[in-house]
Amino acid sequence: MAPLDDSSADARTPALVFIGFMGVGKSKAALAAGRAGLEAIDADAELERRLGMPIAEFFEAAGEGEFRRREEELVTELLDRADGGALALGGGSVLSERVREALGRHVVVWLELGADEVWARVEGSKRPLAGDRERFAGLLAERTPIYESLADAIVPGRRDVVASALPALRALTGPASGARLVWATSASREYPAFVGRRLLGRYWPVDGDPFWVTDANLAPIFTDTLGGDPRTIVVGAGEASKSWAEAERVLRRLAELGVTRSDHLAALGGGVVGDLAGFCAATYQRGIDVVQVPTSLVAQVDSAYGGKTGVDLPQAKNYVGAYHQPAAVLTDPSTLATLPAPELAAGWVEVIKTALITGGALWDRVRAIETMHPSGLDDVIFACARAKLAIVAADERDAGRRQVLNLGHTVGHAIEAASGYRRYRHGEAVGLGLLAALRLSEASELRAEVRELLVRQRLPVGLAPEIELADVIAAIGRDKKLTAEGLGFVLCTAPGETAVGQRLDAGSVRAAVQELADDG
Repeated sequence: MAPLDDSSADARTPALVFIGFMGVGKSKAALAAGRAGLEAIDADAELERRLGMPIAEFFEAAGEGEFRRREEELVTELLDRADGGALALGGGSVLSERVREALGRHVVVWLELGADEVWARVEGSKRPLAGDRERFAGLLAERTPIYESLADAIVPGRRDVVASALPALRALTGPASGARLVWATSASREYPAFVGRRLLGRYWPVDGDPFWVTDANLAPIFTDTLGGDPRTIVVGAGEASKSWAEAERVLRRLAELGVTRSDHLAALGGGVVGDLAGFCAATYQRGIDVVQVPTSLVAQVDSAYGGKTGVDLPQAKNYVGAYHQPAAVLTDPSTLATLPAPELAAGWVEVIKTALITGGALWDRVRAIETMHPSGLDDVIFACARAKLAIVAADERDAGRRQVLNLGHTVGHAIEAASGYRRYRHGEAVGLGLLAALRLSEASELRAEVRELLVRQRLPVGLAPEIELADVIAAIGRDKKLTAEGLGFVLCTAPGETAVGQRLDAGSVRAAVQELADDG
């Protein structure tokens, strides 16, 4: 990284700067970047060279204050002169305000790892601050919000993940500049999930040109993106298109177009398009890639991630489907400007659901929003995407933790089915399902607050009179999560405090749905 004259600062390429707690693998990330052809520097190694001794020895001899001063001096110098390349920083370097300011023009990659995994890596080492587990945990808790606030990209600090993620990370310094990234991991696949304004049309995350699947409402709006491509398949707008018949039509069209297993689909639309195109990608020739390009709020915060695909049957929602992780997700919040206000509001329900599951700062932020506007949702979308992907990483196929994402959906899906998928948007039905779930959770105060959040966005809080209570109860009994042991509900007693697989008596469930009918 050669020094440059300040006058050329605007022309310099941002560097990839790896940050994170001790032991997460920042030095190895720099090595991976070096093997990929980037000029890479490990700040700790450079600091030891300048100090003339190991960091642990200097830390003990001179104290933490002097060590931080010398570290700040070196790191700001490296950041100021960087022109591309990669740089790994020491875990505590971001405590410096000067360093945080110098990071502003670079792409900051936070290597994230759980406390137990990090401790297992550093226990017994000579690191100055790794001698006491309680202090170690306190430092991690103190620094995590700083890492999070600085991050343009979040990547798990696990072996070989950075090498896989490097092409996507490098795109953040070029055609995808200004976007943020979460590197998604699951048992079956890893992929980049980008969130950035005006990203669509400026960057494409996989090789080759896609075969587009979109709906009749969006096709005229995104003519520049689709470019009149004859390979675009247009389906009807709305839940009715998420059917076995429409899936067959799309699959037949793919065959007519000569799509091969080396090609990929692009699902441009909301949850219906994403589920349908994903299902077709999962089943066509036993599986081809799909890039999810969500344009609705419900898809941008939830359904585009995690690989659940499928179609509805008249008996129940999402009864036919497959797990098929995307090759990438390209979320462009500027596309939300195309949504009618009621559609945007319906998507807000999935934000509320995710905030209830996550709790903490996300819940506090969501509950404080009085007027929701698409121009101010980028950070919320990114936080929701990250929250969902963390859950999917731990449980790809709904064997345990992932079931928490069904909060409000058991009753919500039943309401959709009972109304023939015509009366409510998906988010509106899930909002009603959330109220039922919170009643079943015996969380009356939280239910009242969530009800108010729905009212703020002019969302329904009561069941329409034309929907029969018996039909909803019958649809609940056909829920796809039903097993020989019965139907397990997701309950939420407080933000961030949820339980899955809860068996409830029929009378309680009926009473919770009846309360919705009484509010209609």
